[in-house]
Amino acid sequence: MKKFKISIVTVCYNSAEHLEQAMLSVLEQDYDNFEYIVIDGGSTDGSVEIIRKYQDRLTYWISEPDGGIYDAMNKGIVKATGDIVGMINSDDFYLPGAFQKAADAFQKKDLNNHILWGDVQYEIQGLVKGFRPENITMGAFAPHPSMFCPKRIYEKAGLYDTSFRFLGDYDFMYRAINKFKISPIYIPETIAFFREGGLADSNISQCLHDELKVKLKYGQSRRKVYLIFLLKLLKNSLRILKSCLTR
Repeated sequence: MKKFKISIVTVCYNSAEHLEQAMLSVLEQDYDNFEYIVIDGGSTDGSVEIIRKYQDRLTYWISEPDGGIYDAMNKGIVKATGDIVGMINSDDFYLPGAFQKAADAFQKKDLNNHILWGDVQYEIQGLVKGFRPENITMGAFAPHPSMFCPKRIYEKAGLYDTSFRFLGDYDFMYRAINKFKISPIYIPETIAFFREGGLADSNISQCLHDELKVKLKYGQSRRKVYLIFLLKLLKNSLRILKSCLTR
């Protein structure tokens, strides 16, 4: 059996409240061939002190200003030396056994042509299926926290587009699946926990604009794209209003 090296990247900025839980969910995995990279955006809330607490167990970490979450993710991917890269943000965490499940699923698979997703437990929504092929051209079709992507795929399909503030992960996944024809591996196993209420949840209308931009970027019908965009705006109107009122 192949013993893949797994690289995990956590990006954070002023995330002291949940950062340690995210880091321990990586460091306490029962898998003995992984490296851990933490990219901090220059936090001032105690996050750096938490990182320093575990620095002897990190392959690489840095704290400096960056160009946003996707710029930070790209920094981490560039530093990664593993066969497979996982991204877990500081508000989220992996469940026990996540790395082993991912490594097992990649056995007998071509690392040049596959990305893996598992299920994610959302804090409010509940369990979200890891890959929904019926949504591939409609919108969100896979949860980023459960994605394990071979480093070769990033080299083939490119890194995260930093022009997106909210849905650079959706842009990458859409590009990989629809443009580069990367094949999905889906395992019906809960891989990660996603804590709702973060940047994307607080900026729903901007996320929908990013989704619109992705679809147009890759050649979808403008009429269909704008119709879906308007329907999603209507569907989420109460959430958008609530978000505006609480700012």
